[in-house]
Amino acid sequence: MRRDTIFYKLFKQFPGLLFELVDEPPPEAENYQFESVEVKETAFRIDGVFLPPANAVSKTVFFAEVQFQKDEDLYHRFFSELFLFLYRHSIRYDDWFGVIIFGSGSLEPSSSSIHRALLESGQVRRVYLDELGDLREQPLGLGLMLLTNVTSETEAVEGARFLLEQARQQSEQAIIDLVTTIIVYKFSNLSREEIAAMLGLNLEEPRAIREAKEEG
Repeated sequence: MRRDTIFYKLFKQFPGLLFELVDEPPPEAENYQFESVEVKETAFRIDGVFLPPANAVSKTVFFAEVQFQKDEDLYHRFFSELFLFLYRHSIRYDDWFGVIIFGSGSLEPSSSSIHRALLESGQVRRVYLDELGDLREQPLGLGLMLLTNVTSETEAVEGARFLLEQARQQSEQAIIDLVTTIIVYKFSNLSREEIAAMLGLNLEEPRAIREAKEEG
């Protein structure tokens, strides 16, 4: 499943979603701009960079990393990318905060002692999706995140139907498209018609299904 693609779409459509994972979001959280940034000099790519608006009082840049597989070099890479980005843009920002999203705590690097000063600094938040509870008890955006982490096919379909119903009630077409895309990735062996029927979609060919099928 292409979770990087899903989270890119999530953050691009709803940049404020990241700040639901932060204890003290900035006052201008809803005006931050999300980008996926490549640091060309080293071929590093940062999953998500959230840039403050020009009129922000405190120009804090937020970094997001999404991790669904074990990577012992994760913290080496994340902090290298982060500080290289700040070095390239040192005049524009005066503070930073990092959010690392794990599918589960077991995916953390086995040893983090070398980065303990950073990880315990108060400038980094580690989030474990499997510890956030039932997606039905979360805001829609967080529910989408949790849906990407569901492994049971039955639970994935039930969760998707729940989120679709909530999205319809709130007239959130973007949420409907993202839920559909997640299910397409999870059930890549099914046809568009089968997925639409499984989710109870009335459209003959939902745009999200068509686009996800073409990407995959």
